[in-house]
Amino acid sequence: MTAVKKRSKYFPLFQYLKSRLEKTIRLTFEEIEDLLQSSLPKSAYQGKAFWSNRTSGGLQAKAWMDAGYHVVDVDFQHKSVTFGKPSIHYVVRREGDTILWSGSMVHALRVHLGVSQAELSLILGVRQQTISEWENNIYQPTRSRSKHLHLIAERAGFDYRGKETPPED
Repeated sequence: MTAVKKRSKYFPLFQYLKSRLEKTIRLTFEEIEDLLQSSLPKSAYQGKAFWSNRTSGGLQAKAWMDAGYHVVDVDFQHKSVTFGKPSIHYVVRREGDTILWSGSMVHALRVHLGVSQAELSLILGVRQQTISEWENNIYQPTRSRSKHLHLIAERAGFDYRGKETPPED
């Protein structure tokens, strides 16, 4: 299941980016139009608003963001856009030998997997609202959910162990 609808004009861009492993990808507007098999709107050629990484309202932004990328640069002179995988920083907290999953860790794992909150909720068997609440630090995953997160992180090659953090006094 994907949040980007298959009938969306921007679904081919989503598919292309989702299949890529590079941290950054530069595409010309022409290459994007070839992927879409249609022209970009005039606004794509005229200003940065079309290329903003907004979380609501932009079907085009949904395509690259759901694929795990953000627009990092738009070059109107060369008619190109550079997409990059965001680097997300998180602190690993420990209680003895147990790693406590924080909202930033859950978010980083989700971005690493290249999935939406809804998709991660399906993987974990929880509500999308639960993922949102974890990511917004409303509450933390239980120990049993943390074990599930560990397994998913290990299979995906996500470094959830991080660097050792000094204990607080």
